[in-house]
Amino acid sequence: MQTPQKIAVVGSGLVGTLLAIYLKRAGHTVHVFDRSPDIRTVEFSGRSINLVMSNRGWKALEDVGLDEAIRTIGIPVDKRAIHLQDGKLNYQSYGKEGQAIFSLSRGILNRKMVDLAEAEGVEFFFERKIWDVTLATASLWEGESEQGKWTELKYDKVFGADGAFSRIRHRMQRQSMFDYSQEFMKIGYKELHIPANTDGTPKIDIHSLHIWPRGNFMLMGLANLDNSFTCTLFMPIEGENSFESLTNEEKLVSFFAEYFPDTKAVIPDLVSDFFTNPNSYLAIMKCFPWTFEDKVALIGDSAHAIVPFYGHGMNAGFEDITILNELMQEYGDDWNKIFKAYETSRKPNADAIAELSRRNFVEMSAKTADEKFLLQKKIEKWFSNKYPEKWMPLYSRVTFSLQPYAEALAVGDFQNSIMQEILKMDHIEEIWNSEQVENRILELLKQP
Repeated sequence: MQTPQKIAVVGSGLVGTLLAIYLKRAGHTVHVFDRSPDIRTVEFSGRSINLVMSNRGWKALEDVGLDEAIRTIGIPVDKRAIHLQDGKLNYQSYGKEGQAIFSLSRGILNRKMVDLAEAEGVEFFFERKIWDVTLATASLWEGESEQGKWTELKYDKVFGADGAFSRIRHRMQRQSMFDYSQEFMKIGYKELHIPANTDGTPKIDIHSLHIWPRGNFMLMGLANLDNSFTCTLFMPIEGENSFESLTNEEKLVSFFAEYFPDTKAVIPDLVSDFFTNPNSYLAIMKCFPWTFEDKVALIGDSAHAIVPFYGHGMNAGFEDITILNELMQEYGDDWNKIFKAYETSRKPNADAIAELSRRNFVEMSAKTADEKFLLQKKIEKWFSNKYPEKWMPLYSRVTFSLQPYAEALAVGDFQNSIMQEILKMDHIEEIWNSEQVENRILELLKQP
């Protein structure tokens, strides 16, 4: 327990609500502000990507005893199901036997998290627009409009958990020596829907992440509790085979018939979904510092928004909370030390998962259908099973371990350089699991 303070969290998303629970458990009065209505009262908008919870996220929930409550609303997913254009279906396991990520509906999870936070005594203030913060005094400024009259709300600490377009960060950006970058990918996304069968059974396997890889675009799908699937079409915004090019029903139906022929039987409302649901966009946002003195801190997407292709936006945000909590326990009431150590620890790891996530779009959209890549994964799995202490595949490092992201990226790059050498071996397709390959990998691992 710390000396009790009055703390505001701006943003009632997943990171904001979990952070509020941690702060409440530490003995503080916690108020959460959000400009949107209470998510428990609204219909979802048709612009979501299902989330996946992995070890880093579970760790943050386990530390406050909330993991079991969340497991009840998730579906374990232990493999990728790769839908090739010729109709073939390949499966790729994610990790070892028993290892799985969990598919979660963002809306259902967020509703559950708000309920859990309220049960802890956290107070929520919905439809309250925070326009600014006075950094030196941790005062929020609230009002109906940006140009209208504002009211000052005084706090001891403010956490900005208000996402990629954070108002709290917007104020911090106006300081000197504040670094900020925002990069939009040239890829957008649109939500589509696979309903359950009329008898309630699923149309496709619920324990797989379904991917239709097509080079520079792809479709993916994750299961919901009702055996439906939330699907996401990722495509270039402009050019050939882009959102810009699919302007009418005839073009859309023809495009899906060519590139995703096996979806005709499972996406009955393709046309209405496509032309009703909005196009959404993907941005990578980086900044530093994340804190101001002992008064204000950014956390989650407000500090490090990433693209969704590794499924780690939420997991990275939850890990921010794990590290912050460890530092609160280490440094007690010295919030200057807590904040400095927090941002110093997390910044390189946030940058690393941003890079990993960007790269994973190429893996998912193109490489998962590539024979050489599939062989590489097969060799890695075989070698890892023989020498688990010497080789953990990159995906497992990121998803099924708590190794810092920056270390996982560095080791992953080293392992990939080894695999590129292995793939050049003569007749590698025939000798991939031979003693010759095994010894060559062991030899390369010893090189500096």
